Amino acid sequence: MTGPATAPGAPALDLGKLFAARLQAARARPYLATALFALHAVESRRVPTMAVDRHWRCYVSPAFVARTPVEELAGVWVHEVSHLLRDHHGRSDRVARERGLTGPGERLRMNIAADCEINDDAFGDGLAEPQCAIRPGDLGLPEGELMEDYLRRFRLGRLTEGLVWLDCGSGADGLEREWDLGAEGADGLSDQERDAVRFRVAQGITGRPGSTPRGWKRWAEEAFHPPQPWRALLGAAVRSAVSGSGAGEDYSYGRPSRRSAGVPGAVLPSLRRRPPRVSVIVDTSGSVSDAELGSALLEVAAISRAVGGRRDLVTVLSCDADVRVVHPLCRAEGIPLLGGGGTDLRTGFARALRAQSRPDVIVVLTDGQTPWPATRPPCRTVAGLFPRRHAGPSWDEDDPDHVPDSPPGWARVVDIG
Repeated sequence: MTGPATAPGAPALDLGKLFAARLQAARARPYLATALFALHAVESRRVPTMAVDRHWRCYVSPAFVARTPVEELAGVWVHEVSHLLRDHHGRSDRVARERGLTGPGERLRMNIAADCEINDDAFGDGLAEPQCAIRPGDLGLPEGELMEDYLRRFRLGRLTEGLVWLDCGSGADGLEREWDLGAEGADGLSDQERDAVRFRVAQGITGRPGSTPRGWKRWAEEAFHPPQPWRALLGAAVRSAVSGSGAGEDYSYGRPSRRSAGVPGAVLPSLRRRPPRVSVIVDTSGSVSDAELGSALLEVAAISRAVGGRRDLVTVLSCDADVRVVHPLCRAEGIPLLGGGGTDLRTGFARALRAQSRPDVIVVLTDGQTPWPATRPPCRTVAGLFPRRHAGPSWDEDDPDHVPDSPPGWARVVDIG
């Protein structure tokens, strides 16, 4: 425990009360115990309540501990460690870069949005809700969404004017504070140690599936889903798609063009690139297993992150011999994948290209048992192939003598799993 000397008349940090609250939090949420005890407490009189940095230090206000009941402090412990487990600092940095968000006001919005993601299902079942906890309903927002979604749904204004005190630290919004000890400070966790903590927590959640909220189950499933090489390939295809002339470009007055300096009295817009539109075609034919369809939904979530969290730019088509559903992406686990018949993904390509807003990238998730379009689509194509579950390349659900076509040369292909 480190921190400044106690000023005359200021309360000393009650370590017994603070750690009793952490123990109570671990008893109420045993799957978070590894993360809770990995946090190193640092006394700080500059922190309004409790806050974390990205190196897994928890800065604690002695006055806040003194006036807050143990039961509520337990809820604050869970809240703060949730920011770190869900990588809110890294996600906030990415959102800030992708959307051009700068300044402390935008970081406050990110903190509020991250709190909404955590608090909608964090409390109850033995864990008291702190009085200062912000829920989505307080801002007129729906429950069950991610930080990136909430961030688009509200602005600072009447409903948030009482939240200027909110500060969960750089571990919540990525912006370093004056009290942060930094990467070279004592008692921080290394990257490897942080990954190990997340893995142990994910193990605890998947081992007790009936006792965890849906948001934590979703997090654990994504944490356990091994990184796929094809995701890097998709990222390269996405970057390539938007690098072409006229692709993913728009003009904005939010950041004036540098050419404005040469035209006195005029403000010229700057050219900004937008994330590309992506159509995902999921093979739902009889040759694709339920496990592979479940993996496809996780890949769809990864695609959404690859385009900066812009789910409005991702469309999912489930297709066997015909297109069954064209579904705008809201939340991957809510997408119906219908099918079960033969396979002809050419109908999916045709449907995607007939859309009012033509995609910049088409991603196909399939076992490869399909005919492919005869001509190259007018956009980038990435084919993620599930491993074939049958020996020999000639198997087909309708004709065992049929040899399926390999993906065409214009598709960038990688095996999934």
